[in-house]
Amino acid sequence: MPQCRNCDAFVTDAYVRVFAPNDMDAVRVCPNCEDKLRDGAEVREARSTRGS
Repeated sequence: MPQCRNCDAFVTDAYVRVFAPNDMDAVRVCPNCEDKLRDGAEVREARSTRGS
């Protein structure tokens, strides 16, 4: 079962296929992560908290 490498949250296989680099079987950051986000091919610290 794939998990986010940052927060250990469950992610679907489809999410991993789309958002993980080709050589990885887990994503580096997911939508549940409040402290990091994807920025192109990189992961960076969030500049502000995400509103719900």
